[in-house]
Amino acid sequence: MFEQHPYGKLIAGYIQNAEFPKQPADLYDPIAYILSLAGKRIRPMLVLMGAKLFGKDNLEEVLPASIAIEYFHNFSLIHDDIMDRAPLRRGKATVHQKWNDNVAILSGDALLVKAYQELGKSPADRIPSLLQVFSKIALEVCEGQQLDMDFEKMADVSEDDYLNMIRLKTSVLLGGALQMGAILAHVDEQQQQLIYDFGVNLGIAFQLQDDYLDVYGDPKTFGKQVGGDILCNKKTYLRIKTEHLIDSSAKVEFEELINSQDIKDTEKVSRMKNLYAQFNVDRHAEEIKLRFMELAYNKLEEIAVPESQKVELKNLADTLMHRTR
Repeated sequence: MFEQHPYGKLIAGYIQNAEFPKQPADLYDPIAYILSLAGKRIRPMLVLMGAKLFGKDNLEEVLPASIAIEYFHNFSLIHDDIMDRAPLRRGKATVHQKWNDNVAILSGDALLVKAYQELGKSPADRIPSLLQVFSKIALEVCEGQQLDMDFEKMADVSEDDYLNMIRLKTSVLLGGALQMGAILAHVDEQQQQLIYDFGVNLGIAFQLQDDYLDVYGDPKTFGKQVGGDILCNKKTYLRIKTEHLIDSSAKVEFEELINSQDIKDTEKVSRMKNLYAQFNVDRHAEEIKLRFMELAYNKLEEIAVPESQKVELKNLADTLMHRTR
């Protein structure tokens, strides 16, 4: 979907030419492995798009910051997969599955360091501002991941709690990527804030779509275990909404699905999907996703550049919201 985009090719070429040490192999081979899986590479593309939106034509100066975002994102995925005990990432074995937890932790740490090294290759006068934004969003992503884990121990999680968690865990990285592109294009803080807000709202909609695809996606294209969130009792928007809408007659079945260890995986997914359908939570998820998309588009409209320069971001947003993986 994005692999053939000119920015995608630019990023892929840079990463393919990146040289990592050969030894220790268990430190650097996992890094090469996770980067070879590619993924959509939306986040690094957003750095380039943010710069281009504001008229920055020399994208070679923007690439290192773009790669820093991609390295950070993959670092977070390696560690998240350990915490979630996820077997698949982008349709392939996760790093901790292919090696082990200790290897995955350390190679993830090394990839984070490589991200800061890439950021240091940016134009010198832009580095302080880039570091400030990058470090802020990196810390917020960690906060979001901790909240996500905290939710596992909480009896009740509100919709607002969940939306704040995905804002931190997922959305600030999209907004920050765009803002970093704007910084490299030398735009003022007001315009930086608008493009950041566009990215954050887009990111929330993106995660809500991801929650939906985890349940209703095609296993041939989704790249992760369909129904995985249900099987590990993850508190997604769909589950939280169901808990808040559920009546007493259905509550018994819901609690059985959450607490029983004896239900087969396929049965658990099927029965939970039936509960979702009973309370129309898929429709609710679609409605709130569209609300955040509208907020994103409104911020994009406020940005003081010609409409023709916004087409690229609008097309990307539309593609993300209609994706199947």
